[in-house]
Amino acid sequence: MATQRPDSPLLARSQELWLLACSVLTLVPGVEHIPHWLTAAAGLALAWRAAIWWRRASLPPRWLLTFLVFSGSLGVFLTYRQFFGKDPGVALLILFLVLKLLEMRRLRDGLAVIFLCYFLLLTHFLDAQGLDVAGFTLAALLGITAALSGLAHAGRPVLAHLRLSALMLAQATPFMLLLFLLFPRVQGPLWGMPADAYSGMSGLSDTMSPGSISQLSLSGEIAFRAHFEGDIPPKHQLYWRGPVLRLFDGRAWRAGAQTEKVSLPDTAAGTRVRYAVTLEPHNKPWLFALEVPSSAPPAAIVSREFQVLSKLPVRNRLRYEMQALPDFVPGAEESQASLHGYLGLPANNPRTRALVGQWRREAATDEAVVRRMLDFFRAENFFYTLTPPLLGDNSIDQFLFETRRGFCEHYASAFVFAMRAAEIPARVVTGYQGGERNPVDGYLIVRQSDAHAWAEVWLEGRGWLRVDPTAAVAPSRIEAGLAAAVPAGEPLPFIVRADLSWLRQIRFRWEAVTNTWNQWVLGYTPERQREFLSRLGMREPDWRKMTAVMAALCGLLLLGLTAWMLHNRTRLDPIVRAWNRLSRKLSRIGLARKAWEGPADYARRVTLARPELAQPLLAIATLYIDLRYGRLGGKQPIQKLRRLIADLNITAKR
Repeated sequence: MATQRPDSPLLARSQELWLLACSVLTLVPGVEHIPHWLTAAAGLALAWRAAIWWRRASLPPRWLLTFLVFSGSLGVFLTYRQFFGKDPGVALLILFLVLKLLEMRRLRDGLAVIFLCYFLLLTHFLDAQGLDVAGFTLAALLGITAALSGLAHAGRPVLAHLRLSALMLAQATPFMLLLFLLFPRVQGPLWGMPADAYSGMSGLSDTMSPGSISQLSLSGEIAFRAHFEGDIPPKHQLYWRGPVLRLFDGRAWRAGAQTEKVSLPDTAAGTRVRYAVTLEPHNKPWLFALEVPSSAPPAAIVSREFQVLSKLPVRNRLRYEMQALPDFVPGAEESQASLHGYLGLPANNPRTRALVGQWRREAATDEAVVRRMLDFFRAENFFYTLTPPLLGDNSIDQFLFETRRGFCEHYASAFVFAMRAAEIPARVVTGYQGGERNPVDGYLIVRQSDAHAWAEVWLEGRGWLRVDPTAAVAPSRIEAGLAAAVPAGEPLPFIVRADLSWLRQIRFRWEAVTNTWNQWVLGYTPERQREFLSRLGMREPDWRKMTAVMAALCGLLLLGLTAWMLHNRTRLDPIVRAWNRLSRKLSRIGLARKAWEGPADYARRVTLARPELAQPLLAIATLYIDLRYGRLGGKQPIQKLRRLIADLNITAKR
């Protein structure tokens, strides 16, 4: 006859509350990455579980839980059209966690909740690996591990579980550091990323239409950081070159093919600016560089339009070193055939064509046409704004002659259209302009709010010259940044507002700490690991030998930790110390405890030999078992155990 597995013990109310709190703590960071319906469903499930704890509701029936599992899974599938991938996988984990809470009654249910919390906690690093996420995860890990301790000892105080959890994490820290430093690094995560893992990354696109950059400028997210050898160049030189756009369909500008590698300018000519960029992931291949780049980082090229392109999309934080020649003018030897691609226009915007045609007839040189266009911007009461009106089919005509309100993409687009209408080769360049120096660590911080678009025109005998029409309308944008250029009352990222100096100081310090985390922890790439190992004398590390070394070091750490725990076990555990005192007391009358003997067997043997000790000894053994192996905890029961042992009157038989 098969034996039936005994039911798992019921959870105490304190354990239920702790598990509910850990679940909420685990779920909070993922709320912004899941659909709204799942957020609402999770909130309702947590509220239901809280009502159960308050005894205002009962556990749902099995059929309802089954229905919720299938309907929730169907909702995930309808939202993402698949079950595989980062986003649907995380959504399913959240669904299973909150539904498991609704059926949680016994110890095994609590263990399932704990392990779901552990696993879900790891998924937060799929969206961000910043210092704030790491700090929150560490705090949550401390709480979840304490909850795991609480499942074994429900009666102990909260601080005791937290101390045990902190001790366990501290004991694991040497192993973590050893593996972090020595385990072979690979570019990107070991497990490979699903196709949707990079869908939420923000940054510049290879297309530009009215409103695209102004929307990006509403974000205060960091695009990249730069560190210069020497002084930071003046603001008017801080043009960070990104996608170059030359194809225009009447509304949007697009980049052409960018694969041809050019001969880089002589780095000995003119002023050189050396700097290093730490680029945030944006899932595009372009790297941002000061004009004009004189070198390309490893695994990158410089196109014939002097755009720096990585061979792979930037999906992890990337650090690269660059040199720039701010005085160099590229393209002086461009052929007429190559310039022809920068003259194409659709057949629209007749008013702009007519005005530019008049300028062309009146001007003797191309430079004069450029000046006429910039003077037009200065004289005709144009406004620089983050909230321009919508434009129709003839967007350039509407902007130049009707609305006259726009952001940098409006001015760059109109300027390049006008130059091409005057048969002057021109193109749009997008990227970032300016940046903000962090006085704490000296890095230049460039945000999405610094996104910018400007123009380049080709002039015979000179080459490609940068012309920024925004500077003609809002010169303060170039010298002082976005906050100084837009009218008062317009929406700005909270983090770049100029009137919150106290907040900026706090932000500078936090971003300096975050940058250190990025450089030394998240920036610990395979290259940096090789540099670190070379300093240790391992020029060409053999990873098989390294694995053996790691195993040996981990073994030594484990042996040392085990020896320390064995040495301190009785000293650290007052319950065991009290029981050992009883054993010594009984050994004086010839009733020493056997090595294999448990507390119940020992007490039974002693009472058979000395029946007069049965009542106090059984009370001591029962209390010890509850403290050592049960749910009883706290200082008072331990003090009671000590008192009972001290009061036990033992005399030898005559």
